[in-house]
Amino acid sequence: MAGQTAGRCVAVLGGSFDPVHNGHVLLAEHFVQLLRPDELRVIPTGNPWQKHGLQASPADRVEMVRRAFDTQQVPVVIDEQEIRRASATYTIDTLRALRAELGPDVSIVFLMGADQLLHLDTWQHWKELFDYAHLCAASRPGFALAEAHVPPAVMAEFQHRRGAPQDIRSTAHGYGYLASGLAVDISSTEIRAQLQQGLRPDSLIPAGVLDYIQQQHLYQS
Repeated sequence: MAGQTAGRCVAVLGGSFDPVHNGHVLLAEHFVQLLRPDELRVIPTGNPWQKHGLQASPADRVEMVRRAFDTQQVPVVIDEQEIRRASATYTIDTLRALRAELGPDVSIVFLMGADQLLHLDTWQHWKELFDYAHLCAASRPGFALAEAHVPPAVMAEFQHRRGAPQDIRSTAHGYGYLASGLAVDISSTEIRAQLQQGLRPDSLIPAGVLDYIQQQHLYQS
């Protein structure tokens, strides 16, 4: 089930980041503490097939991500491969590209919020994601990682592939991990609504990101 023994570990966090917020940062920090990866790879989406009408430009989203993750305890790489991709963005294509780039003996860990987990079975070739990476999801209030909430096929796959952090850190791919206790409930939709109303959501966005949003007059109606 699991891939071959791994030397390095790269944690991967993808998202539209429109805008990036403290929930994204806390998700990354949770698994950085748990897995101690050698690198955090942050990948802003280009043209995500399940979302339409991204409001901020790719350049603005990249800059916001750079500011949000500039204090991590591990090296951070902002990967623009999905932005450069002309076609619709699918996670399976991104993980295939990462595996080709990093080679067979690197642990690739794809990080997910629980809201993504609840729709994982709608992603293209979702079971094949395990052929290229480990999948780790963390819950937050309102998205309990319980069988009643997660699609049965997804829960069964994660139970079948359940691995401990040391297994994920030391093998290349194939494990699933469900973490609980990530106490954050933030949505980019909520933040955009506050910004459009002229509010300053200081508690929801890293300070440097909020400064950039206001300097560039983003998300204003």
